[in-house]
Amino acid sequence: MFSSPYLLTFSLLLSLPILFFLAPRILPPHPHSLPIPPSDELDDVNLFNRATSSSSHPSSSSTTNPSKFFHLSSKKKPTLKIAFLFLTNTDLHFFPLWELFFKDQPTNLFNIYVHADPSSNVTRPENPLFKFIPSKRTYRASPTLISATRRLLATAILDDPANTYFAVLSQYCIPLHSFSYIYHSLFVSPTFDLTDPESTHFGVRLRYKSFVEIISNGPELWKRYVARGRYAMMPEVPFNRFRVGSQFFTLTRKHALVVVKDRTLWRKFKVPCYRDDECYPEEHYFPTLLSMADPDGCTKYTLTSVNWTGTVNGHPHTYRPAEVKPELIQELRPSKHSESYLFARKFTPDCLEPLMNIAKSVIFKD
Repeated sequence: MFSSPYLLTFSLLLSLPILFFLAPRILPPHPHSLPIPPSDELDDVNLFNRATSSSSHPSSSSTTNPSKFFHLSSKKKPTLKIAFLFLTNTDLHFFPLWELFFKDQPTNLFNIYVHADPSSNVTRPENPLFKFIPSKRTYRASPTLISATRRLLATAILDDPANTYFAVLSQYCIPLHSFSYIYHSLFVSPTFDLTDPESTHFGVRLRYKSFVEIISNGPELWKRYVARGRYAMMPEVPFNRFRVGSQFFTLTRKHALVVVKDRTLWRKFKVPCYRDDECYPEEHYFPTLLSMADPDGCTKYTLTSVNWTGTVNGHPHTYRPAEVKPELIQELRPSKHSESYLFARKFTPDCLEPLMNIAKSVIFKD
C-alpha cells in the first residue's frame, strides 16, 4: 500500500510547497541580490566625504551658482564645464563617434570620466581626455549601479571645480547634436527648456535646472515600491513620495552634491530586492531623492531619447544598422519638453559604421 504510485505522487506534490519556500535559502542567490561589500561602502564613503568637503569652500562661486553665461564665440573664455560620465561594463563601442564629437573643441569646456566594471575586458582608449576612475563591480537591476553613478559624480566634483553640469551616459548612448549645440543649450539658450517660460520671456537663462526624469504615477509604481518589502522604505520614503525615471540624466553641480551627500535614502535603496522583475534601484533612487530635495530645481524630464516601443525584459528598443539613417536622427531629436533631445540610446555596437558615415553631414550638423 505504502509503495503504491498514488502515495508517491502525493508525496511529490506535498513536497513542492516546501521546496518553494526553502529554495531561496538553499540555492545560491543571484549576484545582484547580494548586499554591497562593506569594503566598497567604506571606499565610497571616504570618496563622498572628500567630494563634499572640497565643495564646502569653492574657489569660485560661479561654478556652484553660475550667474554668467557665455557664448562660444565670445573672446572671454568660458569657465563652466560639462562633465560627461560614462557608465559601462563593456567596451565603449561608440568611442570613435564621441572622439569625433569632442574633436577640435576647447578642452576648457568639458571633462570625460568613465566607470568601467573591473570584471569586464574594457579596452581603454589611448585618448587622454577619457579619464578612467577607480571602479567596482556592477550588476543590472541592483544598487551597485547607484554606487557607480555616485562614484562618477564624486570623482568629477573633486577633479575639477569648473564642472557645472554632469551628464550620465551609457556605452550605448550617442550624441544627437554637435558639442557646440549641446553646450549652448545647457548654458546659454533661454528657450531650450520649454517648461521655463520665464527665461524665454526675459531672454536670458534665469537659473540652471537638472534634467532628470521624475514620474509620480504609473501602473507598476506600487510593485516597484514594495520590491524590498511592503514597509521596507518607511518612514523615510512613504509611497506618495516614491518616484521613478530614467537612470541617465544631466545634473547641476548643486544636485550632484545632493546625491553625493545623501546617506539617509541610500540606506533604504541599497537593500536587496526580493522581486527581481520590479527592482531597478537606479531608476528609483535618483528621481526620488531629487524630487524630495529640490522638486522645483528639476525639469522632471530627461535629455536622452529612448524608444520604449516593443520593450523586452526591461530593455528599450535597440536600434540596428539597417535603421541608422539620417531620418532616424531627425526622428530621435524632437522632445515635448525641450527644443531637442541631446542624446539617444540604445544602439547595437555594429551601428558604429553607419553612424560614422552620417556624423558630420547629419548628427553634428545643426
